[in-house]
Amino acid sequence: MSSGELLTVQPTELKFPFELKKQSSCSLQLFNNSDHYVAFKVKTTSPKKYCVRPNTGIVLPKSSCDVTVTMQAQREAPLDLQCKDKFLVQSVITPYGAEMKDISQDMFNKDNENVVEEYKLRVVYVPPPQPPSPVPEESEEGTSPRSSLLQNGKQNIGLFESGHRDVGELKAKLTEARVMLSKITEERNTIVQQAQQLQQELTSVKQATKNTKAGFSVLYCFIVGLLGILVGYLVRK
Repeated sequence: MSSGELLTVQPTELKFPFELKKQSSCSLQLFNNSDHYVAFKVKTTSPKKYCVRPNTGIVLPKSSCDVTVTMQAQREAPLDLQCKDKFLVQSVITPYGAEMKDISQDMFNKDNENVVEEYKLRVVYVPPPQPPSPVPEESEEGTSPRSSLLQNGKQNIGLFESGHRDVGELKAKLTEARVMLSKITEERNTIVQQAQQLQQELTSVKQATKNTKAGFSVLYCFIVGLLGILVGYLVRK
């Protein structure tokens, strides 16, 4: 991290993952340490090789700005991935409330007695990660490929036995569930039959009650008629 009175630039190196015929990018963060508006400009020794967004801008007081640097796809790799490209970040105080349109090249010209801070950054190429070896090698503890295969075989057998036990337990639970379902079905059928019998008995009781009421009405009429005859007979006498 490069730190000055105006800006703090992080990181101090631009690290690009290097792969032929592929673009790669990295980021810079510029933090304004001051209470002023600070204008910045990013330059490079290989402007055709890199794209900087934004390459100029203004960082507000106690604020930060992110800059993305993209390296164009390369057709050839440098020897030992060594890179001599350099970047330069220049910063200068601007009037309060300045905007992008107010930035000019003369602001970063030291010949005009401007106080310009500069931060130099070098470029580092990072090789891509290597794919794992298809042939297992001996570990630091001396484990051979054969022992690794045996261990893997034991693990697979253990997993098979565990799975077999799980299937057995599942079948047992399924059988138990079927037995319980059969019992519940039988009990339901029994309850339905009992309900039907109760319904039939209730219907019979209702019918018997109706018949009793009808017989009582006939008897009542007969008694009333008989009393009427007796009263008439007594009146005649």
